[in-house]
Amino acid sequence: MTPTSPQSPPATMEELDNRTVPGWFLSFSAAMLPFCAFCYGHSRGVTTRVVERVVKSPVGVYGLFALPFLTLGMEKSIYDTVQAWQGIDPNVRPADRGGFPSGGAELPSFSLVPVRKIAKKLTQSATQSEN
Repeated sequence: MTPTSPQSPPATMEELDNRTVPGWFLSFSAAMLPFCAFCYGHSRGVTTRVVERVVKSPVGVYGLFALPFLTLGMEKSIYDTVQAWQGIDPNVRPADRGGFPSGGAELPSFSLVPVRKIAKKLTQSATQSEN
């Protein structure tokens, strides 16, 4: 893998993403935790209460139009935060990616934490260190 300059995007996803299996599991868990909480809440009738409260609010039925945008914003916030926490800038799009559905890098980041700087481990083989 070759490092890229800050001005040019990485050529492939492999250059951008160097996570290990635990890193991928963390991303998966961070996405599934809110989904599981939603499913549990839905089974307990929370969805019905939210819809009823929105309809009875001063904005009325028109408030239901805001729900998809709010939930998508929450989803993007979770995704961007986990990516930034793992050292991946959510605003960088590799050159071989783009368009639907991977257009999230074109939107502003909703990350709640700054992008973590991860130090790269430098290793030498035994033969190189003897020279």
